[in-house]
Amino acid sequence: MIIMKATAKANTNIALIKYWGKRDETLFLPMNSSLSITLDHFNTITTVEFCKSFDKDIFLLNNLPASDKESNKVFRFLDKVRNLAGVNLHAVVSSENKVPTAAGFASSASGFAALAAAAAKALDLELNTKEISILARQGSGSACRSVYGGYVEWKKGIQEDGKDSFASQLLSEQDWKISILSVLVAGEQKKVSSREGMKRTVETSPFYAGWLQTVEKDLEDAKEAIMSREFEKLGHVVEANALKMHATMLGAKPPVLYWQSGTMDVIHHIQYLRLTGIPVFFTIDAGSNVKVLCLPKDEAIVYESLLTLPTVQKVFICHPGSGITYLE
Repeated sequence: MIIMKATAKANTNIALIKYWGKRDETLFLPMNSSLSITLDHFNTITTVEFCKSFDKDIFLLNNLPASDKESNKVFRFLDKVRNLAGVNLHAVVSSENKVPTAAGFASSASGFAALAAAAAKALDLELNTKEISILARQGSGSACRSVYGGYVEWKKGIQEDGKDSFASQLLSEQDWKISILSVLVAGEQKKVSSREGMKRTVETSPFYAGWLQTVEKDLEDAKEAIMSREFEKLGHVVEANALKMHATMLGAKPPVLYWQSGTMDVIHHIQYLRLTGIPVFFTIDAGSNVKVLCLPKDEAIVYESLLTLPTVQKVFICHPGSGITYLE
């Protein structure tokens, strides 16, 4: 009995310039380009085994059978990999997820990046990093960025087949050390998924056109700041971009509001810290939790001060992390 097996680890990422809206729901093609930092703290480790004797696909998440909804997403993705390899073998997928799932800490990025890498390697597809990025994108858009470490740009592309929509690295994780504090203010699963929130915003928000008109300039400003290591310039554009994305959601019908009281507490606290002279900024993905950016020299004081807020449950200290790695 021949088993084709591989294990890959991928870290999650935090979008500095957000991707919000798809132009193709099936291929996960974005309306705008985006930019992220891959983090070192949260990851997914996934093992994929293909074998002729398996009579169906199985997906285990943290050693338990995953829900039908999550399993079907993984099985549909495996179909794409099988089509690429020209095989018709069933698989057992086992994932260990070290991300607070569905609470605004994106787990799909690390999940599908690890799945794409492990499945492709198990079937000896010999894909290069760009090709893995294109493949991972078809499971979760932001997964294409987690293929790389450090600072990563995802080009939206213009081709209908998505062959020019992939991520590439701007700086490695060693090139510029900053601190990213992931602030947990709510641990429960959000009521509106990112996918649904995105779709609703694109289809119904009168503010969405303004997002598309300005986001590419945000991206260029952020890239310039990263390449020249200008932290405050980066912080200001990142913060404004996040607020603008959430503003488009407030215009949707019905409105999408991910923030909770703890979210506002952290925002006001970061603004207060800036008034005291500490260069510190926030960004928020599609959820209530906040990511705080600061310089390593200010990390300890920012960390300690965030923990004084009654609505803050936990603060995870992160730094730029690596791209996909393969494990024995």
